[in-house]
Amino acid sequence: METVFSKIIAGDIPAKILKETEHSLAFLDAFPLTKGHTLVIPKNPREKIQDLTDEENKDLFSLVHIMASKIDSISGATLIAIHNGKEAGQEIPHVHVHIIPRSSSDGAGPIHSMFNSSKLSELEIEEIYNKLKD
Repeated sequence: METVFSKIIAGDIPAKILKETEHSLAFLDAFPLTKGHTLVIPKNPREKIQDLTDEENKDLFSLVHIMASKIDSISGATLIAIHNGKEAGQEIPHVHVHIIPRSSSDGAGPIHSMFNSSKLSELEIEEIYNKLKD
């Protein structure tokens, strides 16, 4: 499926490319939430991070690490976010990591402010724990 990201990778849509590696691309977000909002994407279209090959995963997160350091040196703090699938809020079905410069005055708040918190019982927590542990 062709997306805006595949068009950026192909050079069909212009983008402010910041850094490119063998498997990944970092560029300024066209609709930034803050100054310096950057996206890091794999060049191969993968919908979820678990769809990445080991090599693509290492390359992608190595570039996230590099770009987060650069952005953090300008802003002092960053939010790194991935919407991993449509149900998680992913609008484009292609892995993309948001690196968003943050400040205490930006009004965005901590991650827990994004959700209506639900209290889980000890039994529910134990069931989830048992499903996720090795």
